[in-house]
Amino acid sequence: MLGIESSCDETAAAVVEDGTRLLATSLVSSAAIQAQYGGVVPEVAAREHAMAILPVVDWVLKEAGLDLADIDAVAVTQGPGLLGSLLVGVTFAKTLGASLHVPVIGVHHLEAHLYANALMAPIEFPALALLVSGGHTSLFYWQGHRDLRLLGETQDDAAGEAFDKAARILHMTYPGGPQIERLARQARKKSFKLPVADMHGRLDFSFSGVKTATAALYREHPDEPEEVAYALQEAVVRALVQTVKRALARYPVGDLYLAGGVTANEAIREAFLHLGAELGIRIHIPPVSYCTDNAAMVASLGYYQWQAGETMGAFEGPKVLFPLGQREGE
Repeated sequence: MLGIESSCDETAAAVVEDGTRLLATSLVSSAAIQAQYGGVVPEVAAREHAMAILPVVDWVLKEAGLDLADIDAVAVTQGPGLLGSLLVGVTFAKTLGASLHVPVIGVHHLEAHLYANALMAPIEFPALALLVSGGHTSLFYWQGHRDLRLLGETQDDAAGEAFDKAARILHMTYPGGPQIERLARQARKKSFKLPVADMHGRLDFSFSGVKTATAALYREHPDEPEEVAYALQEAVVRALVQTVKRALARYPVGDLYLAGGVTANEAIREAFLHLGAELGIRIHIPPVSYCTDNAAMVASLGYYQWQAGETMGAFEGPKVLFPLGQREGE
């Protein structure tokens, strides 16, 4: 399975066998270019994808020791994401699939993040799955391949969005998450505590308030940015852990899977490993290199969709808005 990822500012390709064995992977990021603008400029991202996609695919095939004729199917991120970026990847994948006479599978970018875990070991069902990324924070009851039930999601800002916006408040560059984490490591007093939203027992999230509270705290303590960053990170971790702990009480499963770029954060990883030890459940977190956008996860999910007979139609294209999972109880 050849996987292609181009949903935002990273162009990636990978070759995965049987949904679990990674043969080769490569990625080219335009983050350094986007940092000049303080965030991702869609037109710039699309242009960079168009220039990078063919060399990236060519490299992974050579690294895997394969020719195009060895590819059985092509999996590509269909959405959600930036329209121009998605269009480059989907157009390339469909053109390649047509020329090779192989099926093309359009995958959901967020669901693909969960399948970074499948590259480590087979997924154990049923399980809970927490997806924490720059634009999404969602919690699922994962009953089987292609069977996700949405338990809760952010009602405003995602966790990663809170980090990015707080980084701008603290006069740091894009992307904000790694910057907040590095600054938080320098905190010594760790005496500030920021509030997290009370969701009244629901399994949803809200990070808009903590972002506003971060701005207020920084105005009061402009000479202690590292303490402010630590307080923000601690509040985000606390909100995630509290909600997942509440979900585990209602859905007593033995496995919890984490995924998404924000799960590269060391404090989040440590907090959930501690939670697993406390509750006696298995915590699965991909290596940091697989937490952020990559094509191996796309190829892995694509394999399971291919096995289920799910392929893109001739007239299907990118899906900027692409819901994932039916809400539990609906």
